[in-house]
Amino acid sequence: MQWNLRMKAAERGIWKSTEMRRLLAEAGVEISAGKMSQLWTGTPNVVRLDELDVICAILDCDPSALLIREPDKVAAKRPTEQQAATAHSIAPVAPRFGPNRSAPPL
Repeated sequence: MQWNLRMKAAERGIWKSTEMRRLLAEAGVEISAGKMSQLWTGTPNVVRLDELDVICAILDCDPSALLIREPDKVAAKRPTEQQAATAHSIAPVAPRFGPNRSAPPL
């Protein structure tokens, strides 16, 4: 997924993360400076749904405008048929019998 917050904010005339953070606070969502920096400068690992809802309301957009799918990246991560076949041909783990076997707990 590509995170498109800065572009959508720029389209609404919001150029600084501090301004976006202030708008979020006015809407009732307090975001730390560190989390706002992560939202503003990169692709966040986690976005709470209530935060996303308020961001969309401020920017007057849908979540699909902020979260852009990248199917080519997903396809590149998918294992090839040969890799999949190799992964499934791993021998199962067999129990060891004989003198090296550990004793059961007492």
